[in-house]
Amino acid sequence: MDTLSYKTVSANRTTVQKEWVVVDAQALVLGRVASEVAKILRGKNKPSFTPHVDCGDNVIVINADKVRLTGKKWNQKVYVRHTGFPGGQRISTPKLLKEKSSAILIEKAVKGMLPKNKLGSKLFTNLHVYEGTEHPHTAQQPKEINL
Repeated sequence: MDTLSYKTVSANRTTVQKEWVVVDAQALVLGRVASEVAKILRGKNKPSFTPHVDCGDNVIVINADKVRLTGKKWNQKVYVRHTGFPGGQRISTPKLLKEKSSAILIEKAVKGMLPKNKLGSKLFTNLHVYEGTEHPHTAQQPKEINL
């Protein structure tokens, strides 16, 4: 029996094929978009997925201002953060975050679905979210993906 035929090949930084992808979030549900984007960022949609390597694609999300939430989540869902000082707990809703920037909603949802370590921080830098239909990454010739 030839044991070399059973060798598992792991991807590394030099052998990974990274691409640019555009996702249109218009009229899509926030959590569903975020989970698909997190899979693409992580590289789980590729056959050469390796858990400890950044083998995902660069993702551009457009029309972030047209994303939707189901039910009463615009007012009832809460994002909790703490300033680090006594009594410093701050609460905000998706409606308040959307007034600041719609990109924050998608970024928070995707970041929560990535690993909580150095790799997750590196993967998050591959995400680019824009509120309108225009983005400055046309030179990378991104592929459009329909979710």
